[in-house]
Amino acid sequence: QVQLVESGGGLVQAGGSLRLSCAVSGRTFIRYTMAWFRQAPGKEREFVAAISTSLGSTRYADSVKGRFTISRDNAKNTMYLQMNSLKPEDTAVYYCAAGSGPVNAVQTYYYDYWGQGTQVTVSS
Repeated sequence: QVQLVESGGGLVQAGGSLRLSCAVSGRTFIRYTMAWFRQAPGKEREFVAAISTSLGSTRYADSVKGRFTISRDNAKNTMYLQMNSLKPEDTAVYYCAAGSGPVNAVQTYYYDYWGQGTQVTVSS
């Protein structure tokens, strides 16, 4: 069983930064494509960024490209999302996810395991 636990969310002013972490239990972390999704109130869950297994290829949603950076530390079974230049429209619950699909898999159904989410609120 794989368990994902997010941390690092909070309240920040527009233009500020936050770093999210996703700790993954189990020995198979390196086998999974990892991703971040987010869901704002009244909206569908949307793709934010993904990172492949050992080679570290990445993909980003256009809305966060150049501002967010996804990374992973396979030795620590942990994935990160560095978020800079935050905007009020980035406000959402952020979820980490693990799956066996390719790094360009942006749909939720590619991912088998999900964390409980962490709230990110950006004030204007």
